[in-house]
Amino acid sequence: YPQLAMAEAGHRPNTMRLDPLESERFLPSNLKGVIQSVVESNLQGQMYEASFAQEKALSISNEIRMKLKSLPIQRYKVAIQTVVGEVAGQGVTVASKCLWDEENDNFATFKYFTGNIFCTAFVFGFYYEQIFQ
Repeated sequence: YPQLAMAEAGHRPNTMRLDPLESERFLPSNLKGVIQSVVESNLQGQMYEASFAQEKALSISNEIRMKLKSLPIQRYKVAIQTVVGEVAGQGVTVASKCLWDEENDNFATFKYFTGNIFCTAFVFGFYYEQIFQ
């Protein structure tokens, strides 16, 4: 009885719901403020140093992930991509490609430039019919 074993282990069974409720949709407008506050609080007044860029990008991604857990998007798998780099007179383009369901999946992004540092943070939400904790 796999469903009984899942219930005993604390897992929730699948709901077989193919679309999210309107209140559970991944809306970029609801996430942009969260992303912006995390990026700005981590990079405000910072100068670029190659030694901390990778660590800072990981820290920003993890903090965004923790803050998103309080939003009503539990039925979405979330992927976060953060790029921290140096502004040294060059142009920078950050791009991503995804194969997804146009009706239910979405993304939010925030770009930050100051002094000699830039950051681009993407948050991708992929609808999944089971609730994640």
